Amino acid sequence: MRGGRRIAAVGGASFDLAAGECLALVGESGCGKSVLASALLGLLPGNAQTSGTAVIDGIDLLAADERTLARTVRGRRIGLVPQSPAAHLTPVRTVRAQLQETLRELSGTPRAELRAAAVAAAERAAFPPGLLDHYPHELSGGQAQRAATALALVGDAPLLLADEPTTGLDRDLVDRTADELRRHADGGRALLLITHDLAAAERIADRVAVMYAGRIVELTGATRFFGAPGPRHPYARGLLAALPERDFTPIEGMPPELGALPDGCAFAPRCDRADDACRAVPPLRDGVACHHAEEAARA
Repeated sequence: MRGGRRIAAVGGASFDLAAGECLALVGESGCGKSVLASALLGLLPGNAQTSGTAVIDGIDLLAADERTLARTVRGRRIGLVPQSPAAHLTPVRTVRAQLQETLRELSGTPRAELRAAAVAAAERAAFPPGLLDHYPHELSGGQAQRAATALALVGDAPLLLADEPTTGLDRDLVDRTADELRRHADGGRALLLITHDLAAAERIADRVAVMYAGRIVELTGATRFFGAPGPRHPYARGLLAALPERDFTPIEGMPPELGALPDGCAFAPRCDRADDACRAVPPLRDGVACHHAEEAARA
């Protein structure tokens, strides 16, 4: 950053993702979810640095050069539903033109079949075929989101990164989009769902990873997370308790700035179980990073 200051936007993230599986990555805004997705695709800004490994089909994404990422990874091995679709759609081309180009490049669709294939791709993401000849600026936020989802699904990539894919959609379209993403995974492909929508995550996820202040603080099965016995980390329990259909009780306080993290556990200033033990950063053990995880589970 300016002045030589360094910020760890994501640290110590470790997980695997199997074919046919959906992992939901959840947490408040600013916790590092989208940065993690950008790192996997080589889309971080030029001043960012990464370490570690992220492997798909034998390719280390963090070590790959731009040519490899552009020619063999993006769209082909990893599809992306972007968080800000309007910024990813080409402004001077219609949705139909962008879908047809993607179909030709990723699927090898013959020119004579492109028009019908574009309609089918649009319908797969619940994008109205009647809007295919519209330009991005003529679309609502929800329509742009569905156009971006249609583009991401074209290649049937082995891994799909869906970054807030239900933003701007009404509940019926949220469910329809979530179900289409689930079908993508059920076809033998992996899905990393980055979302604030815990209802969508509950609908389709196999596992849930909870991020807070740049770290994964809990990684567990979706059935346990949303059912009994529930999450073990106090922050994860707070996320569920804030839902209108549950306690509708928000977590007090605000997430810390990544450039001014507190010593020890980053959640301690907002946690009612914090004590002297929380002055040390809790490691991720048995799927949870909390000094009071067992106590929380019993509670």
